[in-house]
Amino acid sequence: DTGWETPFILGFSAVNSAAADHGPSIFADEASGQTLLFFSSASSGSADIYAAQMVSEDRERFGPPSPVAELNSVANDLQPFVRRKDGLEVIFASNRTGEEAIGGYDLWVSTRPTTADPWSMPVNLGPQVNSSATEQRPSLSWDGTTLYFLSGRSGGPGGLDLYMSTRTKLPD
Repeated sequence: DTGWETPFILGFSAVNSAAADHGPSIFADEASGQTLLFFSSASSGSADIYAAQMVSEDRERFGPPSPVAELNSVANDLQPFVRRKDGLEVIFASNRTGEEAIGGYDLWVSTRPTTADPWSMPVNLGPQVNSSATEQRPSLSWDGTTLYFLSGRSGGPGGLDLYMSTRTKLPD
């Protein structure tokens, strides 16, 4: 049995809205015993990052989402990817402006000392990762040393191409 079952909607009235809801990232927190679904939604106008707690393992139902205030800005903040190994790092795309901004959508990172703590102020991943084009849909390897993402930068075959970047040391 390697086939997929028929898809079902997650928390129709809780998680999903009439707006665009996308970029899901699930994290099972061993410390608290909670499973959280992080995602972005444009239900408030611009896209923001939300978290919803799993309330039943019966078809993975989730409770009402809450905005992750420390990750959101007045710009579009979307497609969060929480490091699955420990939940202490999140990378997401945003078109926020300011002196750190490099391109259309850049990848930003936020960390926290424990899963009970709030996220730190997001920091742009910088020109080593971001370009003057758009970077989106970040995904981290299990050990957190390889970042996969889409980029519209020049030099690729066209459109949004797949890129990866590696690091040798995880943040403390």
